[in-house]
Amino acid sequence: MSASVAESPTTTGERPRPTVAILTLASCGLLVSLIQTMVVPLLPQFPRLMSVSPSTAAWLVTATLVAGAVSAPVLGRLGDMYGKRRMLVVALTLIVLGSALGAVAPNIVVLLVARALQGTAFGVIALGMSLMRDILPPEKVGSGVGLMSSSLGVGGAIGLPLTGLVAQFASWRWLFAGAAVIGVLQIVLVQKLTAESRVRTGGRFDVVGTVGLGVALVCLLLAISKGSEWGWTSPVSLGLLAAAAVVLPLWGRYELRRPGPLVDLRVSARPAVLWTNVATLMIGFSMFATFMLATQVLQAPVSTGYGFGLSLITAGLVLLPLGGAMVLFSSASAWVSRVRGPRITLVIGLALMVLGNGGFALLPTSIAALIGVATVGSVGATLAYSALPLLVMRAVPETETAAANSLNTLMRQLGTSTCTAVVAAVGSAFVMTVDGETHPTAAAFSIVFLVAAAAALVAMVVAMVTPAPAVVGDPRVRAATA
Repeated sequence: MSASVAESPTTTGERPRPTVAILTLASCGLLVSLIQTMVVPLLPQFPRLMSVSPSTAAWLVTATLVAGAVSAPVLGRLGDMYGKRRMLVVALTLIVLGSALGAVAPNIVVLLVARALQGTAFGVIALGMSLMRDILPPEKVGSGVGLMSSSLGVGGAIGLPLTGLVAQFASWRWLFAGAAVIGVLQIVLVQKLTAESRVRTGGRFDVVGTVGLGVALVCLLLAISKGSEWGWTSPVSLGLLAAAAVVLPLWGRYELRRPGPLVDLRVSARPAVLWTNVATLMIGFSMFATFMLATQVLQAPVSTGYGFGLSLITAGLVLLPLGGAMVLFSSASAWVSRVRGPRITLVIGLALMVLGNGGFALLPTSIAALIGVATVGSVGATLAYSALPLLVMRAVPETETAAANSLNTLMRQLGTSTCTAVVAAVGSAFVMTVDGETHPTAAAFSIVFLVAAAAALVAMVVAMVTPAPAVVGDPRVRAATA
């Protein structure tokens, strides 16, 4: 498979201004974070707002997750084939359409379609990072990837209090309308302030492989995300898991025989790529525990013995320092990767995630202590997620960076989905009644955070023993992270 590579990796005779391109692409991460978090704090209200059951309202999260998992590898392959910036604009356009549709949705069905369209946001990160690799000077690649990774955390930190403010003083529809406006602005900025890569794989798009992967992922993710609700041994859950177990091997066999597959499994099976993706799944689980449960601990009644009784807005404001720390340490991650290599950055980040989740398992008795352990874990996540794309791009041909990064993003989503399932299972198994309301016990939170710490520890061991990649990746990336 040959690549069309010109002397300059961009479509113009000059490189774009690096700082402007980095800020433009990294700001897309803020939109992705907003899309991911915008409905989560409002889920308890949607049954009343849309006249549906709580289980139906929960699909507002599931629809985005499943659609994003399926679209991310597709957008990555299309980006490698037809242009990363072009497909980034396509993804942003779908987000705008979904957001606008959500703002005027008359019922839950239309709103679910809108959330599925918004799910294409998951492909934005991989496309943006891969585009950075092509259009930035080597010494700027690490800092650009680090900032884009941290923007996800910053957006999540901002999104929680923002959602609380909108929920308290305005209609939820303004969240969707605001996302549409931001998306339009992002499209304009990306087209005006970034350049297109000339690296292309060519070939024909793998339609059969796309359908096969989509079916397998839908079955797997529905079983994981809904298993605790439907019952892990229910016919639906077992049927979906069985379908995924049958379709995935058939899909893999087809992909291995196809000259231009959706996912190059031979490249993905290289130890440096395979074990990095395994570590990413563990990291996704470990990272999401902090983001998912920190606000629950802050909002839980004081009478539970572990909560602080804060409002949604106040809890979000308390966690704002996490976003600032992630931005600050994104530059540090680039420096460590450049001086010591991205593997060292990953190991340091994972060690901090072990400490952060371990500290959370002890259930801090003060807000200051909680912010401290949450910051340690968030800084670790910043270091880890800034290193992962660099490791992937060093280990794959330059014509497959978007597809490889998209697969890595998919592994992260599988990790977060698994974390959600574990939280639901543990939270329903360990409950107590306080003031007439049911809440998870302190043991439930401790168990989840201990599992998250263990996941980070396993990922750290995997990262330490993973062999260095063969010299197949882009020399520009290797120069930036040597």
